[in-house]
Amino acid sequence: MADDSKSSNVGGRYAQALFDLASDENKIAKVEADLKSLKAMIADSNDLRVLLASPAFGADDKAKGLGAIAEKAGLDSTTRKFLGLLAANGRASALSAVISAFEALSAEARGVVSAEVVSALPLSPAQAKGVAAALRQALGKDPEISTRVDPSILGGVKVKVGSRLFDASLRSKLDSLKFALKRA
Repeated sequence: MADDSKSSNVGGRYAQALFDLASDENKIAKVEADLKSLKAMIADSNDLRVLLASPAFGADDKAKGLGAIAEKAGLDSTTRKFLGLLAANGRASALSAVISAFEALSAEARGVVSAEVVSALPLSPAQAKGVAAALRQALGKDPEISTRVDPSILGGVKVKVGSRLFDASLRSKLDSLKFALKRA
């Protein structure tokens, strides 16, 4: 698999280009909605993740697959053209990084802060509200929160805001304890 920092860098450049184009066409909200739909599709479909990541599929196959998905989902023409360009340039595997970077650019343009909250189990509405309130107080801005479930953290939460990561997961606490015991 590709180096994450390299993928993110490529994703950031493509996201900036798409953001500039969407801004020029006054379609930022529409393109962002399309990308959120794609993000959900990627999360829900193992076949789509394999199509994007596997070198066994060529640029043409990826372009056809993404084109069919975009057509069926009724995505905006700007988003469709962008997906075709991404696939034609052999960068379809960076789509998730592009989506994340675009969401960050859009949130920054609106003056809100994006935060990703990772938990071992899905957050209840009360827990999500509590996390949002804590972030609002800590950041001084209303956060736009995306949540993700990762059972490997065992418990607690991880919150990422920009390049900052607050890790209150049980996994990291156990790893710290293990490290401390090894040094003793």
